[in-house]
Amino acid sequence: MSKSNLEECVRHSLEGYFRDLDGIAPDGMYDMMVRVVEKPLLEVVMQHAEQNQSRAAEWLGLNRNTLRKKLVEHKLIK
Repeated sequence: MSKSNLEECVRHSLEGYFRDLDGIAPDGMYDMMVRVVEKPLLEVVMQHAEQNQSRAAEWLGLNRNTLRKKLVEHKLIK
């Protein structure tokens, strides 16, 4: 899937989200989107990195300690 396809998937999902709200004003969308996208991103990258946090951090462009903090926040490690 290309970057533009991924962007289109997100755009489509957000349009559906607004349709489902049926006129109700959303709240805290930015944090919601980060949480919703971040966890599966971390899960898939860690799987492909064979649970190697240093490799996953490099792929994600994160410091290893930052990655570890995010993995704990999402309850992907203890």
